[in-house]
Amino acid sequence: MHWDATGEDVMKKLGRELRLKLFEFQRNEITEHHVYRGLAQMAKGNNREVFLRLSEEELGHYQTLKEYTEEEVSPARWKVRWYLFLARIFGVTFAMKLMEEGEKRAEAAYMEVAAEIPELQRIVHEEESHEEALMAGIDEERLGYLSSMVLGINDALVELLGALAGLTLALGRSRLVGLVALITGIAAALSMAASEYLSTKSEGGAKSPLRAAIYTGVAYIVTVALLVFPFFVLSNAYFALGLCLLDGLLVVAAFTYFMAVVRGLRYRQTLLEMTAIGLGVAGISFLIGWLLRSALGIEV
Repeated sequence: MHWDATGEDVMKKLGRELRLKLFEFQRNEITEHHVYRGLAQMAKGNNREVFLRLSEEELGHYQTLKEYTEEEVSPARWKVRWYLFLARIFGVTFAMKLMEEGEKRAEAAYMEVAAEIPELQRIVHEEESHEEALMAGIDEERLGYLSSMVLGINDALVELLGALAGLTLALGRSRLVGLVALITGIAAALSMAASEYLSTKSEGGAKSPLRAAIYTGVAYIVTVALLVFPFFVLSNAYFALGLCLLDGLLVVAAFTYFMAVVRGLRYRQTLLEMTAIGLGVAGISFLIGWLLRSALGIEV
């Protein structure tokens, strides 16, 4: 059945379950209104205009739903704070992609209710256009340097996991392994940053060679720090290597998730590929270290 009336007459005809759904929709819309408004305050230029427009659109959806419920609904404050926190730390694209996933789930529920209240079809149509507007209108610097971050993290994981595995068997002393790996990692980070600078400069694109080098170098050094940390807190080098491998898996899982969200990649497939490469190199290096130590007759 369909109704042209709004407000109290409609709500009297709505069942309890449908009424609760409208209140849930209303809360989602006012929550997203506050998220976009917060992002607008953080943003500048064209990004600010996009977020302000989306904020007003969400407020309009809230007002439409209010005509049926005739009640004010408070936003989910924790969600507002959470998405703004994610935007500050990981960038607005990452935060908005996650929020858009919630909107996609809400669209299905909207379509069910739209069979009872046709006006909600307009809201569904506008919700579907959000992601397109965001991706077309948002200009975020760090996404342009995502390839530089990938280079730094991947190279650090593959190179240092292999080096740590080989050094652990060859040297056997935890702090010594950590010291050698740290020196190697820092030198490699500087070398990788310099290579990225020269590579980006030779390409002559819109990317800044200096910023590309910084993103690569910082990503490399942070990964190195996480990997060598266990060797400075654990006296047993083999236990430290085990914790190092766990750190490496966590770094891979976290960064792969970030890439999967902002690039729309298949998370599981990408995670398995990066994990296989990192652990494969580590295993081969460990074997090489064992063979060299046996061949040279070195006792630790």
